[in-house]
Order: sequence, then C-alpha cells, then structure tokens
Amino acid sequence: MNETDPYELLGVRRRINAAGALTRLGGAVMAPEVVAAMAAASRASVDIGELQDAASRRIAEATGAEAGLVTTGAAAALTLAAAAAIARWDIAKMAALPHAGAFPHDILIPRTQRTGYAHALAASGARLVDIGHNDRGTGAGVRGLEAWEIETAITPSVVAMAFSVNAGSIVDLPAAIATCRANGIPLIVDAAAQLPPKENLRRFIDMGVDLVAFSGGKALGGPQASGILAGRRDLVASALLQQLDMDVAPDTWTPPRLVDRANLRGVPHHGIGRGFKAGKEEIVGLLVALERFVKADDAAANAVLQSRLEAIAASLSGFDVKLLPATQTGRVPVLEIAVADALAVSAALQKGNPPVHLSERHAARGVLTLDPQVLLPEHDAPLAAALRETLQSTVA
Repeated sequence: MNETDPYELLGVRRRINAAGALTRLGGAVMAPEVVAAMAAASRASVDIGELQDAASRRIAEATGAEAGLVTTGAAAALTLAAAAAIARWDIAKMAALPHAGAFPHDILIPRTQRTGYAHALAASGARLVDIGHNDRGTGAGVRGLEAWEIETAITPSVVAMAFSVNAGSIVDLPAAIATCRANGIPLIVDAAAQLPPKENLRRFIDMGVDLVAFSGGKALGGPQASGILAGRRDLVASALLQQLDMDVAPDTWTPPRLVDRANLRGVPHHGIGRGFKAGKEEIVGLLVALERFVKADDAAANAVLQSRLEAIAASLSGFDVKLLPATQTGRVPVLEIAVADALAVSAALQKGNPPVHLSERHAARGVLTLDPQVLLPEHDAPLAAALRETLQSTVA
C-alpha cells in the first residue's frame, strides 16, 4: 500500500474524470502552486476579516467590482448575496435570518430559472417570487423575460432580483439590469459555471449587475469548497458580516475595512453564513488560482486540449464522434459521442477499473460529452481504451 496516497489508505477509488469540473467528482485538480499556497497558509494565525479585505482588493482588480468576498462555493455566495439584500446594514435583521417574515424578504426570479440551485437563495430566508413565462424555454413561443413583467412584480416587499446567466438567458439580462436599476433593487447574478472564458469575470459587472457569484473550485482551479461574491461594496460588506466569526467583544472589535462601523447600530452576532465560513487556506488558495486564471492564455490552453481530443477521436474511428471547438462551445473544446443508449454506456464506463465519467448533460438526445477541463493528460490513453472497449461491446 502506498502510504502517501490518502485515497488508497481510505479505500477510495481514483476516477478518470472526462465529465468536467463537477462538484460530485471533486471539482478542479489544483495546480501545485495553489496546493503549496494553501499549505503555507495553514501554518499561521491571521485575522480572517483582514484577510478577506485583502481578498476583496484582489477580486475587485480581477472583476472590476467595487468589492469581493471569498465564499465556500457559488451556492454559499448566493445565500450570502440574498442575506445581504435582505439585511443590508441592519444587524437586527441579520440576527433574525432565516426568519424574515417581519420585514421585506421577497426576491424575484424568472420562472425559466427556478432550478434546484435556487434553493441557495431561499436558504437565506428569502421568499422566491416567480415572474415571466416559459414560452421560449418550452418551445411554445418566442418571447422571453420582459421589463414590464419585472416592474409588475416589484412591491415594497421585494428586496432583490435573482438571475441565472448562461448562453440562453443572457439575452434577457440587459432588460433585467435596466429595470432593477430604475426601481432601486439589486440584481444578483448566478454565474457559477460561466468560466471560461475569463472575460466573463468582468462581463456582468461591466453590464451593471450588483452582485455576481462564481464557483472557485471549477474552471478557476481553486479549492473545491471556494467561490467568489463580487459587486457593490455595501452589499459585499453585509455578506461578509454575516459570514465572519462574530464571537467578539464589541469594545475590542476591529471591523474589516470593508465595513463602515458608522453604518451599524451595534456589533452583529454570528450570521446565517457562519455555517459556511471560508478558512484561511481556501481564501489564499482561491486568490492564487484566480491570479493564475487571469494570466492564462485561453487560446493556447484550448489548442492543447483540442490536440488531445483529436488524438482520442482518432482512436475511436468507426464510432460517431464529433469534435466541437472552443469557439463553438464558448468554453473549452469537447467531444460528443453519439450512442443508442447514452445512460447505459455511461453506467458501464463508471463500473470499469478505473471508473470513467463522461458528461451526461445531453444524454437525453443520445449524446455523451467528453469534457477535458480537468482530464489529466496521463488519463487520455486509458480513457480512449475504456471508451473503445465499452462502445464495441455496446454495438455488439
């Protein structure tokens, strides 16, 4: 037994991940410098508020936002964003959450975007109010979200609007931004999976959104339990206050620079974010990963990935394999493999030794996707071999 391999010691199998940077498969494979930075960070005591201040400056530089916060994932960022929109600087409301029935706590959300991930918003105590229709999404019509549908739903109980951005929904984002701004309510954007391209780090802030959430443990290459909340300084400060350890004596508390104590009528207690507070290791690891991501050459990286995929595709001659370049996916190049029963093939691959995972995102239309985002180069050959064997047995 290899005593340096923690997974072997625990009896946990290593897997070939060609499904992408998925949480259930551990997210990104971190670069050595990220791992080293986290190890170094673990060997000191620091004030977490001061560290988050430093993180805020780095995140602001990368995103163009007024401020930023390292969270324990994009879902945590959404919960904190919702809590910030509800409580703002009111420490009594911070203390009450998630019990928000005594004050405004409604968050508007397009009906087309009410997914399982919206639970992160509701976890703050917010009540989600569906707006708009799903004509375009269901194929029943051509219309998307319109400004009047947002305006009609805005009442004194509404504290924010939430928007999950992707290639399909972004067409409706400008109207949401303009309408929210005209009516004085913040717009919270879930951009958890909108990296790459790295231009998206700035894109949504530049468009005018108030808060945006990114995953830190996927394309950014940071710790799996990390994320970013970036945007308006006052809202980020409220989110930070609701995340920090606040078991402090008011007489000796030094607030983070993000927090203007004059806005507070006292010192808040532990907030709703206490359960997903970010550790010093995650904060430092995320910042190192963010710096690497910003400096990376996307075109060169995608060229390498495409070359690897071309070699894998060549080894699968005779099967229905299609390469989609990054210019077509908007992210990274991928291989699409058309099969008669996609889920059966995927299940067979996962039962192999080692288990192999492909993306099942398009399994309903008979396609498995080979996403190379976190696929290790040394896994290319065994992956191709497993695919050939499984596909041949399926055809036979």
